[in-house]
Amino acid sequence: MPESQFIVQPVPEEPGGYRHILRVAYPLMISMGSFTLMQFVDRIFLSWYSATAIQAAVPAGILSFTFICGFMALAGYSNTFVAQYYGSGNPDGCSRATAQAVWLALLSWPVMLMLIPFGRQLIISSGHPSEIIGEELSYFTILMIGSVTSPLGAAVSGFYTGRGLTLVTMSATVVSNLVNLVLDYALIFGHWGFPEMGIEGAAWASVIAGLVLPAILFILYFSRGTDAVYATRSTFRFEAPLFRRMLRYGIPAGVHLALDLASFAIFVMLTGRMGAQALAASNIALSINMLAFLPMIGIAIATAAVVGQFQGRRESGYAERACWTALKLGTTYMGLVGLTYILFPEFYISLFTIQGSELSLDEVLPIGRILLILTALWGLADASNLILAGALKGAGDTRFVMYYSLAVAWGFLVTGQVLIVIVFKLGIFVAWGWTAVYIAILASGYLWRFRSGKWKNIDLLGSQVPIQPDRPGAEALVAGD
Repeated sequence: MPESQFIVQPVPEEPGGYRHILRVAYPLMISMGSFTLMQFVDRIFLSWYSATAIQAAVPAGILSFTFICGFMALAGYSNTFVAQYYGSGNPDGCSRATAQAVWLALLSWPVMLMLIPFGRQLIISSGHPSEIIGEELSYFTILMIGSVTSPLGAAVSGFYTGRGLTLVTMSATVVSNLVNLVLDYALIFGHWGFPEMGIEGAAWASVIAGLVLPAILFILYFSRGTDAVYATRSTFRFEAPLFRRMLRYGIPAGVHLALDLASFAIFVMLTGRMGAQALAASNIALSINMLAFLPMIGIAIATAAVVGQFQGRRESGYAERACWTALKLGTTYMGLVGLTYILFPEFYISLFTIQGSELSLDEVLPIGRILLILTALWGLADASNLILAGALKGAGDTRFVMYYSLAVAWGFLVTGQVLIVIVFKLGIFVAWGWTAVYIAILASGYLWRFRSGKWKNIDLLGSQVPIQPDRPGAEALVAGD
C-alpha cells in the first residue's frame, strides 16, 4: 500500500481529544491484544501439556524479557524521535532516527547473548524444584538466542508509530502473532508432522514468529513510495551525532524498563519458594493479567507518540491534554477488565485446568481467586504508571522516570519481597499485597512529575531547524497531507 495513504493529519480537529487518542491507540491495542491472546493461548497449551511447563514458562519468560527489554526500549525510543521530527516537519529526521535505532538493535544482540550464562545461573539459584529448573533453562536459553527480534522490531516499528501510522504496525503484529500461535500448537504437541517439543517448542515458535514483524516492516520501509518521501534508502547509515543523542535519551528509558522488570522478575522468582501450588496459582494469575496489561502498553505507546508530536511542534498544552485523555481511557479499560477478574475468577482459572491435567481447579482456585482480586486492584495504578511514564518519555523526561522507578522498585519492592518471602515467610498473599502497594507508590510519583510540568521545557531534538522539502512528495508531508 502506498505510503501516502497512511499519512495522518498532524493536527486533528480536536488535538489531544478522545478521537485523536483512540485513532492512534486502537490499532496498537489490537496489536497488543493479539499478542496477549497469543501468549494467553500459549500458556493454556503449556498448562495442558504439563504442570511443570506452565510453572517454568512464566518465570523463565519474564527473566528473558527482563534481559531483552532494556535493549528493546532503547531501540524503540525511535518512536519518540520520529514523533518529534514528524511534528516539526522534518521527514529526513524520521528515517535518520530509525536507521540509528536499527543499528542499536543489531549491536545489542551480542550483548544479550553474553547474558545467557548469567541468566542460567540465576535460574539454577532460584530454589525452584529441579524438574522446573530444567524446563526453565531450556525455555530461557532459546528465547535469548533469538533475542534480536524484539529490539529490531521495536526499532522499525517506531518509524510508523511515531507518525501515528499504527495501522501498519497492527497488521504486521497480527500476522506475526498468528504465525506464533500456529507454531505453538504444532511444536508443543507435535502436530502436522512436527516433533513434540513441549516448552522448547513454545520457545522456538516465539523466535521464528518474532522474525515476521521486522521482516514485513522493513519491506514497507524500503519500498519505493516510502523512500520517495522519507529517503529511507539513502539515510540508512550510521550517524554518530544522532546516534549519541539517541543513546543520551534512550539509555535511561532502557535502564528504567530493564531494572524495573528485573525487580518484578525477582518477585516472580521468589514465589517459587512458596510451594508448587502457590507458584502455579501465581503464574496463572499473572498470565490472566496479561489480558489487561499488554493492551495498556498499546495506549502508552500511543500516548508517547502523540505527546512527542505535540512537543515537536512546541504545543505543550495539547500534549498535556492528550495525556489526561489517554489516562481516562486507560483506567476505564483496566477497571472494566479488572471487574471481570472479581466476578468470574473460576472461568479464567478453569481455562488452565482441564480434566486429566496435572493442575486441579480445586487446588488452584482458592489461591487464584484472591490473587485475581489483588490484580484487579493494582490494575488501575498500573494503567496510570504505563500512560504517565509513556507521556514523560514522549517528552524526553527519561531520566526522572529511570531514577524514580529504580528507587521505588529496588528500595521498596525488592527489599520488601526479600523480607516477606525469605526472612519472615509471610506467604503469597502478603507478597502480592506488597506488590500492589509498590505499584500505587510508583503511580503517585509519575503523577506528581507530570503535573509539575518540567517535561515541557525539554529540548529532545537540540533545537534543530526542520529540513525544507527537497524531494517530490515531501511538501505534502510537511504541509500535513
